[in-house]
Amino acid sequence: MAWELLSMIGTVAFAISGAFIAMEEKFDVFGVFILGVVTAFGGGAVRNLLIGVPVSALWEQEVLFQVALLAITVVFLFPNNLLRHWTRWGNLFDAVGLAAFAIQGAIYAVELDMPLPAVVLAAVLTGSGGGMIRDVLAGRKPLVLRAEVYAAWAVLAGLAIGLEIVRTDAGLMILFVLITALRILSALYKWRLPFRQV
Repeated sequence: MAWELLSMIGTVAFAISGAFIAMEEKFDVFGVFILGVVTAFGGGAVRNLLIGVPVSALWEQEVLFQVALLAITVVFLFPNNLLRHWTRWGNLFDAVGLAAFAIQGAIYAVELDMPLPAVVLAAVLTGSGGGMIRDVLAGRKPLVLRAEVYAAWAVLAGLAIGLEIVRTDAGLMILFVLITALRILSALYKWRLPFRQV
């Protein structure tokens, strides 16, 4: 149940995130749908490649593709006065997608009996891979590669699941809320990881 719910939440959040950024960059309707779908499913595709799952497994998620396309359609048809609030709500959708997919990716790796490093990597790639592809296609510097705290929260989710600190559905939902809140707070208060300039 937790797996399916997190997949649905992450898919909708990242599909909306990709669609909004495509419209911000003045993509046409085709570009909006492509960027929305790539954002929603790109992280899972990269994860599958690296942990040895056929990428074709993504095509078995027909319901999620339909949900993503519906979410993108709704966003594309939003009135302009609502779209202007994207800067306010963009971080929320991004945080929800990051948390849901990081946890989902970690669960996926655990179910395949992967070691802890693979669980953490699956969490990071599933949580931030789609956003990285989205930013590159939109001509932006990927959020995850900046000094801003982003992928670190996916690492935290991967460790919590890989070390079996969180085991129940209720625990996964609490972890989801925690990761979402930490990502929103880090964006709101501009928390930064250490970095060097040369």
